[in-house]
Amino acid sequence: MRIIDSIPHASITISIFQMNDKYLVKFEAGPMEQVFKFTVAEVKSVENLKKLINEDFIEKCRVRFNEMYLQLKDTTTK
Repeated sequence: MRIIDSIPHASITISIFQMNDKYLVKFEAGPMEQVFKFTVAEVKSVENLKKLINEDFIEKCRVRFNEMYLQLKDTTTK
């Protein structure tokens, strides 16, 4: 697996990896991460993939990170 690109964002690190016939898009915020897999056949190119990762997609990831954080916090304070 090798990193091939990134998407700039103010509060989330977004990295694009390629492994075999897949692109992996990894979102990192604090101690948490989310990874989405796309086949090269379905997106055709990194440029097309980056178009899919739009502000709406990123915002949904940010909301999920908040939910993950609250779950983690709730688990560790018991």
